[in-house]
Amino acid sequence: MKHDESNKPKEQYVHSVFENIAGKYDIMNDILSFRQHKRWRKFTMKKMNMQLGDTAIDLCCGTCDWTISMANTSGESGHIIGLDFSEGMLNVGRQKVKKGGLNKQITLVQGNAMSLPFEDNRFDYATIGFGLRNVPDYVKVLEEMKRVVKPGGMVVCLELSKPTWQPFKGLYFFYFQKLLPLMAKLFAKRYEQYKWLPESLALFPGRKELSEVFRKIGLNHVEAFPLTSGIAALHIGIKENMDV
Repeated sequence: MKHDESNKPKEQYVHSVFENIAGKYDIMNDILSFRQHKRWRKFTMKKMNMQLGDTAIDLCCGTCDWTISMANTSGESGHIIGLDFSEGMLNVGRQKVKKGGLNKQITLVQGNAMSLPFEDNRFDYATIGFGLRNVPDYVKVLEEMKRVVKPGGMVVCLELSKPTWQPFKGLYFFYFQKLLPLMAKLFAKRYEQYKWLPESLALFPGRKELSEVFRKIGLNHVEAFPLTSGIAALHIGIKENMDV
């Protein structure tokens, strides 16, 4: 896959993208999703039904908005680990965690989502928000998420998706492929970096295809929820509980 003048492998290229946009990431998310990403995350938290004392690992945690939401929900008796490969993004997240007084509840780790440095059956939840399409092997990441959750635990993916309803589909892809990079150039001076976003979505499976991947790796009770006419989707799967 070609990335303009860059011939770097996908993982290295994506790392450079997020290192460059870390400081502008939050405001760009608001602009580019019309502030819908916050509503999507609220819907996701409702579906997760997280309880006090629950534990979670948040992969590709970025600037830690979802990590912080889970920490606030699980309370002082819970613990959330945020993992990202971009130190620049984690630095922004650390400031938010400190400001929220959540240093005891949240641990931030620089690491690889395809090889998690944690034992099997450790967490109640494994989550990934807007990061799965950016990894070199999304099936491997989902398998790792399944591995580290406890039996009966939940694997949760919130991600951009592909609307199927016309004419909205055509309008959306025009916006996403043509207007979005220009907006990024205007607001964040990062045209090349945000040009990566429509490229990454084009190669990523749609909602039904990703549901099949969840089932193929052995997750049960798989659910998929289209959000905002399908421009995003929430996928949930449960790790089999052998004791039931």
